[in-house]
Amino acid sequence: MVDAVASLTLYGRAWCHLCDDMRAALAPLLAEFGAQLEVIDIDADPSLEARYNDWVPVLVHEGVELCHYHLDESRVRAALMARAKAASAATR
Repeated sequence: MVDAVASLTLYGRAWCHLCDDMRAALAPLLAEFGAQLEVIDIDADPSLEARYNDWVPVLVHEGVELCHYHLDESRVRAALMARAKAASAATR
């Protein structure tokens, strides 16, 4: 069964203005789809820092990197719509 609530993960840094910008740009999509956002500071985990250091912010959904640096609204919207359709189909 597919979880009804979509979850996105934003990898970033506390001092990253692009991270703040992406988080703010995500707010309308999160509200529209009822999605949840987990924000992870890569500086708290050496393996995440090594992986995402030059790419933050990085937005991930179900293990798939959707965008980095700036929000790709159309790609995020498509991922959330696909998730909503899958959740709807699973409840039938």
